Amino acid sequence: MALLRCSKSQVDRIYSRAANVPFLRRLMNITGMSEQWVTARIKQKGDNKCISWRSLKDVALVHPDIKKRVDIFALSIYGLVIFPRALGHIDEAVTDLFDRLDKGVTPVPAILAETFRSLSTCRRAGEGRFIGCAQLLLAWFHSHFWKVDKVSYRVFSENYSPLKEMIATPRRDDISMEKWMAILQNLHEEDIEWRAPWLLPDEILYRCGSFDWVPLLGIWGAIGYAPLLVLRQYRSRQFIPATQGLAECEFSYGGDGYKKRIRKISNAWNQTRQMKRLAVGPMTTPEYEEWRVRRINDNVPKSSPEGSHSIGEHLRVIPSELEILKQDFERRNAELEKQIEQMEEEKTNLRLDVDVQKLEMERLRKGKARAEEDLDSLKTYYKKLRSSMRTAGLGKTSEQWRKEVQEEKNKADRWETRFQEV
Repeated sequence: MALLRCSKSQVDRIYSRAANVPFLRRLMNITGMSEQWVTARIKQKGDNKCISWRSLKDVALVHPDIKKRVDIFALSIYGLVIFPRALGHIDEAVTDLFDRLDKGVTPVPAILAETFRSLSTCRRAGEGRFIGCAQLLLAWFHSHFWKVDKVSYRVFSENYSPLKEMIATPRRDDISMEKWMAILQNLHEEDIEWRAPWLLPDEILYRCGSFDWVPLLGIWGAIGYAPLLVLRQYRSRQFIPATQGLAECEFSYGGDGYKKRIRKISNAWNQTRQMKRLAVGPMTTPEYEEWRVRRINDNVPKSSPEGSHSIGEHLRVIPSELEILKQDFERRNAELEKQIEQMEEEKTNLRLDVDVQKLEMERLRKGKARAEEDLDSLKTYYKKLRSSMRTAGLGKTSEQWRKEVQEEKNKADRWETRFQEV
């Protein structure tokens, strides 16, 4: 994935073979040509249908739509270089993948799947033609079998392309097959560059769903890939991973039950597991060296205090995107629940404050009513007093009148003060 760097694709959105979409319809969508034109140029090669590069080339040179020209040329590269099957022809399965690239589907797992499937077939038979992108395989080969003294700072750039750099590097093409065989047969461990110079690993995708590895869906079949078998490519310590059932994960499309297996793998990619790499101590464990020499397949790690923590000793598990979203949701939900509890408590306190204020206002209202009643009584008494003074107080001296008036005035002031205080 780091070698291809498909920036416009979604890493976890893999290709999955669609329900029987007619080859004719896909070619019409990609090329923009009529049904009659496409029908006349579809050919049968073995069990599969295809279209020749010559036909697509003629259209790509004269098509009025520039985007269609680019699409046709890109489709030809996918069919002739990346997924070559019939010489000079583009297989119908290639169009199914290509038709969904503009929807964010990543082609990387499909490319890896067909590369591994073809290499596995050649290894089992001891011979055969490699049906895959030989150029990508050669780029990987040169990245691991020739030491690089210093890594260029350009690998940290977003626009850096290791493929462009490899293409620009001059290489000899006059080495014979016998010479290559001698080079490969005499390779030693110190001759191998386990980690490619352009690889800047941050996380390691190591399993999907219930699989102990990463199942890959190609355009003609599927295969299992165990990244935990090649941890040294990430500069991490290699231990014995679980491989039971890995071989049975390989199958070709066709026959009974293959669609169900495709759905299972496609669903597994909704639950990817990733790890942070951690390089400590020797690059391999002693148990791994013994296991590798004995070539034990279908390995199921024994449950022991040491074995049960083998992955955790070397890698730190990173939750999937779905788990991260779930954790964020639960954390946010807990924060909201805490805020709601605080608001409920504040609401209760406010209610108590309101009740206290109501009681205080009621007390003040009653006090004001009593003060108003006392003031009215005082005014009535004062009026009666003045009336009695006019009728019954004619025999009093001026000094007596002055004292009595002063006393009444003092009473009135006291009542006025009390009223103001209330």
